[in-house]
Amino acid sequence: MQEPSAAIIKAWGRLIRAERTVVGRIEAELKSAGFPSLHWYDVLLELKRGPDGRLTPREIEAAVLFEQYNLSRLLDRMEAEGLVRRIPFPGDKRRQLVEITEAGRSLQERMWPVYGGAISRFFGEKLGEKEAGQLSGLLLKLLQAENT
Repeated sequence: MQEPSAAIIKAWGRLIRAERTVVGRIEAELKSAGFPSLHWYDVLLELKRGPDGRLTPREIEAAVLFEQYNLSRLLDRMEAEGLVRRIPFPGDKRRQLVEITEAGRSLQERMWPVYGGAISRFFGEKLGEKEAGQLSGLLLKLLQAENT
């Protein structure tokens, strides 16, 4: 195995620090506006996009932008808040679907202006359209590498 070059190590470190910094700033914006974490928004958005506002827990795991090891506990908290509900999977009582409620839809819609504004402020204002396209292409190469 070849050792990574200094340029690769520097890029790796900056990628990790950039992700932590930007996500931390976005989380702080949501918190200061009185909203729950970005994870809640992410789950609600994916459910909203799902057929009839429903997905299996496994489908949620595949779609969200965060580590999934806490998803079950997160869904428990969201269900207790009335944002989602678990319903039986048609034809298979061993499985379940998670469904977004009207309260969940409302929360996701109220969170978006804060989240979208934070994306613009902490990310979009730092990059031009061309740079954003280039970065997106480079990150896609990394994502596609996981499938090889």
